[in-house]
Amino acid sequence: MPNIITTKLDGLVEIRPKIFEDPRGYFFESFRKDWFDEVGISVDWKQDNQSFSQKGTVRGLHFQRAPYAQAKLVRVVQGKVLDVAVDLRKGSPTFGQSHTVLLDAQLHNLLYVPVGFAHGFSVLEDAIFLYKCSEYYHFPSEGGIRWNDPALEIDWKVSEPIISEKDQKWPSLQEFKEQSGGGL
Repeated sequence: MPNIITTKLDGLVEIRPKIFEDPRGYFFESFRKDWFDEVGISVDWKQDNQSFSQKGTVRGLHFQRAPYAQAKLVRVVQGKVLDVAVDLRKGSPTFGQSHTVLLDAQLHNLLYVPVGFAHGFSVLEDAIFLYKCSEYYHFPSEGGIRWNDPALEIDWKVSEPIISEKDQKWPSLQEFKEQSGGGL
């Protein structure tokens, strides 16, 4: 069983798998359904994605609205990223709070991001990023919040971020809250 680390945001967990190393290299299980069963998480994974991003890139903060809302299981296979999740669940006592985790190819750690969270990351070293999604990508359901909203108090750990035009135009957390009627 891996080390499963709970966070201050209910449902958001970091997973540190057991790594088996020898002179040939290493082996580890990157996903097992029974890990999730043991902590009461039931997910039917439907899509795997992979991206490459150069150092300094910021992606996010993204989500999809119901009925296409996505849980994600994220990790890096090369490099390091600062992974960020923001609670957008309507009525959640931690609504608007964020949590960051350093995902590192050397640690092989993963982050489970439940439905109802915005997700993003900043690239600290050129990185190949993998993520499982519980729902298919659906463009009309796509949404986001502004990555650099001061209300989020996120230190992305990059001095000159490379950001897409789309990610620069998302609403602030407060604007999202007003537009969505209080959250996802």
